[in-house]
Amino acid sequence: MELVQETLRYLGARGDVPESLRREASETARTLQRALSPRYVYRLFPLRPDGDGFRLDGAGLSLYGNSVCTMLSDCDEAALLLCTLGAGFDSRLRALQARDMSKAVILDACGSAFVEEGCDTAERELSARFPRRFLTDRFSPGYGDVLLSLQRDICALLDASRRLGVCVTDSMTLNPAKSVTAIIGLSDRPQRARIRGCACCAMRETCTLRKSGANCRL
Repeated sequence: MELVQETLRYLGARGDVPESLRREASETARTLQRALSPRYVYRLFPLRPDGDGFRLDGAGLSLYGNSVCTMLSDCDEAALLLCTLGAGFDSRLRALQARDMSKAVILDACGSAFVEEGCDTAERELSARFPRRFLTDRFSPGYGDVLLSLQRDICALLDASRRLGVCVTDSMTLNPAKSVTAIIGLSDRPQRARIRGCACCAMRETCTLRKSGANCRL
């Protein structure tokens, strides 16, 4: 049911959702869950202050910017995460776009919700592995002033091409399309939600949810 609700939210559906749309979203979600599962990898790195940012020891990577400093200020470790639905989803979407564009729009929204559900699963696993640690919100390249070019570094450090078949395009987007990279800080102290709202999102100018007057609650 949660996946259906998230799918409807990505579609911008608000208020009284037509029963026909709810049924279509439900069937799409069931079919997708039977066919595919989100796959993810993550790695933890010690975190050290580095000027106006932080350095991930052993990664050869530094993270800079106001958003990074805000999110990781209390942290001594960071996890780099990648989650994807894989090329199978893209193939299904292209095939459906050729037959029925309205159903393809629903599938695309369902895919967006499904990959975020995979990120949630990875985050729960991380929390279970380190029950005495506190996690920050996950945040991705492109949010706030976090450079989108970090996609390439994260994918390289996670060996994304070999392990999950994910690569970074020249425009710094991920292929397959339903793939997400993220950074999560770990601390010995509880972490409050720090970065929220459309102003922090790299998709604020193109987001269909925002144009419809809704938001993704992030």
